[in-house]
Amino acid sequence: MQIERILVVGYGSIGQRHLGIARSLLPDANIRVLRHQSCEAIPELADGCMTSLAEAMAFAPQAAVIASPSVFHMDTAQPLAEAGVHLMVEKPLASSLNGVRQLLGTSVASGSVLMTAYNLRFMPSLQRYRDLIQSGRIGRVISVRCEIGQYLPSWRPGSDYRRGVSATAAMGGGVLLELSHEIDYLRWIFGEVDSVQATLSRQSNLEIDVEDTAHLILGFAERKDRGKLIAALNMDFVRQDTTRHCLAIGEKGSLRWDGLAGTVEVFPEGGSTWEQVFVHLPQRDESYTAEWKHFLACIRDGSAPLVSGQDGLATLKIIQAARDSAAAIKAMPVSSTEELV
Repeated sequence: MQIERILVVGYGSIGQRHLGIARSLLPDANIRVLRHQSCEAIPELADGCMTSLAEAMAFAPQAAVIASPSVFHMDTAQPLAEAGVHLMVEKPLASSLNGVRQLLGTSVASGSVLMTAYNLRFMPSLQRYRDLIQSGRIGRVISVRCEIGQYLPSWRPGSDYRRGVSATAAMGGGVLLELSHEIDYLRWIFGEVDSVQATLSRQSNLEIDVEDTAHLILGFAERKDRGKLIAALNMDFVRQDTTRHCLAIGEKGSLRWDGLAGTVEVFPEGGSTWEQVFVHLPQRDESYTAEWKHFLACIRDGSAPLVSGQDGLATLKIIQAARDSAAAIKAMPVSSTEELV
């Protein structure tokens, strides 16, 4: 399928990034932007700008990337899916479970691609980390510890953090939604999560109305090759030393991933020090470009996306269970992800 018309929904920092990548990969395509602010000028690299869904539907895009705040995702994704448009929806798939199952069903019925844009899965270092764990490099994994943190005011230089999506509940902010990459890749590597115990809080003096810190204990479904695996996940907007890493402790050693350095290291059974087994320093747009190439290949070949709509739904279910757990002050089950027919 030749992609000639692309819609970019949202023109914040991530929308601008998607526009640039789409233009670089499809230089001759007609790419237009749908945004809620007035279109005083056509954005650079775009062929047009519109402010209403009716205009966007009249444009009849073949593919669209939804990069608006997550609270608005379903408002545009559902009608586009009904029109058979192939969709890549920025993470998280939505700000809640409302409307998500309907969207998945519509995409199946229309035969269109629905991809959740968790771009970390396209990082070479994380892919190698997963491969080494699943190939048994450290034997049976018995414990996982994962951490992600960055000081919110320094996250997007040149912008007021108080006005950003991350800081505002009404826009789908907070660490659970904004840093949900970690939840997605833990599922991808270690399997389905069936229970969550969580503590959510606002620990800092940041001018926000969302949680800036989350501590989650994730219980993974038992498998024949292992017992009940537990992962500790810490997420925050408050630490000055930006961090993104994951440590898996196995029966035959430990394996750790550093997402910022792009490294994978192993501490082998009987060893005395950490050994680097892989390094690939991340480049700014590398994983996003790989994500776009995969999305276009899925449209062309009819293949299933690496990060499906079902994956986006599964992550949202874990987030909802975390919220329920924090409110009830007890562990909560995660409902199973239904198979669509």
